[in-house]
Amino acid sequence: MKNNSKRKWKIVGFSVLSIFVLGIAALGYEYYQLQPKNHFSTVPVVGAKKASSSSNSSTAEEKVEVKTPVFNVLLIGSDQRKGQKIGHTDSMILIHVDLNKNKYQAVSIPRDTRVHLDGYGYTKLTSVQYIKQATQGPQKGVEAAVTAVSQFMGVPINYYVETNYSGFQSMVNALGGIEMDVPFDVKLTHPWYAENKNKLISAGTYSFDGKMVTEVVHERYSLKNGEYGRQQLQEEALKGIAKTALSPSNITKLPDLVKTIPQFILATNMSTSDMLSLGLSAKNFDPKTQLVYQQIRGEGKKLYDDILKANNYQIVISQDQVKDIAVNFQ
Repeated sequence: MKNNSKRKWKIVGFSVLSIFVLGIAALGYEYYQLQPKNHFSTVPVVGAKKASSSSNSSTAEEKVEVKTPVFNVLLIGSDQRKGQKIGHTDSMILIHVDLNKNKYQAVSIPRDTRVHLDGYGYTKLTSVQYIKQATQGPQKGVEAAVTAVSQFMGVPINYYVETNYSGFQSMVNALGGIEMDVPFDVKLTHPWYAENKNKLISAGTYSFDGKMVTEVVHERYSLKNGEYGRQQLQEEALKGIAKTALSPSNITKLPDLVKTIPQFILATNMSTSDMLSLGLSAKNFDPKTQLVYQQIRGEGKKLYDDILKANNYQIVISQDQVKDIAVNFQ
């Protein structure tokens, strides 16, 4: 009887040990798969036409092999509000990610940039997503915005992430707030919350919750440089988010944080494993040494908009300037 009992416990013990070993092996394999050179061995290209498709058919994503984990990500901020089904592209930041060197190039693209939309003519970049959403649905809208930026910059875009101000606010709150540098005075003339009307944020470094970060990055009318000033504020907010999310104290929480991201975004083609691999590779992110940020500037003009059938304010940007910047996004 004792021998049977001992044998039973040996079997149970061996089973538990086997499960433990298999679990460790599975975690090891998952960690291996999440290493950038393994995980990002193939990346999508957004906006590729489907084979044998007509010019009016939907876009698709092609998968391409890459020798090193290097790709482009477009961050889109929408002005879509709660309860609305469509919105304008309010801000765009294109990021060139080089996980081999742990270096990042970022460029803000003005919302009012003059672009050509197939089937419609010339319009503002901010209107591309809106008109496509209104006529073909949300997914076609974001695909059209990504494709428009890709064509304008002359570079492939592999991933996109779209959020709105509500999602942005929730994301910052999920991190417990962020530390943000405000490089110049900001007067809140068009706040989301009435109690912040005409509030002045003096230049300095602040610990902001999601509500205040959202107010600051939304402002442009009171800024000396208008849209370009707002782009600078958005850059500082993204730096603050990245530094907080990828800090040593939060890196162990990254898997849980990544799982919550879908509730903050409107659209993306990044999987949770894509985000986790990107986050793990960017731990201890230092924007001062790893990030180069640029702005594309142009000349504001009143021009005919083929969608609105009227003149409106558009920014005309030199193609030579675009080409000079695009070299760093190839």
